[in-house]
Amino acid sequence: MAQSTHTVSGDFDLTMEELRVVARYVVWHAEDVLTVFERAVPHDPRPRAAIDAAWSFINGANRTRLQRTTSVEAHRAARSAPSEAARLAARAAGDAASAAYLHPISQASQVGHILRASSSVARIAELEAGGDPAKGDARLERSRQRATPVLIDVLRRYPPVAGGSSRVARLMSTLDRSLRQAADRPMG
Repeated sequence: MAQSTHTVSGDFDLTMEELRVVARYVVWHAEDVLTVFERAVPHDPRPRAAIDAAWSFINGANRTRLQRTTSVEAHRAARSAPSEAARLAARAAGDAASAAYLHPISQASQVGHILRASSSVARIAELEAGGDPAKGDARLERSRQRATPVLIDVLRRYPPVAGGSSRVARLMSTLDRSLRQAADRPMG
């Protein structure tokens, strides 16, 4: 039986269904750029295996070592990828698999498990457009639109991320701020 109502506790609670919502959001982004990695490293199946493991969890399977091990392997693939875009694509796939294990601890670093893949997609769009930040901004807007109320509710349980030294970290901070502000606006 799937753990759909099981709750993970820490500084706050996360249900398995909430973790599936987060994993779905991350995997959508990882799938958007998987071909970037596969074009660069066509015979390395590790990022695709991580995405498959994420979908297994999203579709109701229990969290298992499969998500953990495929995540680690996709991150290893990222370290040996030949370009920044390929590294980011493989890392996004690893993040998709590891989203099943998002920790309910009140640390801003956990936000990366929710938003780093979407920020990596935005950075890849910039790189593919010769460094054009408008392409990254457009991808962040798409990511904002994909965020469900449940995802935003989970995100808001964590402290906001600060900007960082890398472009991906700055994009993530921008997206984080945008999602939190959207949730603060009155409907109607």
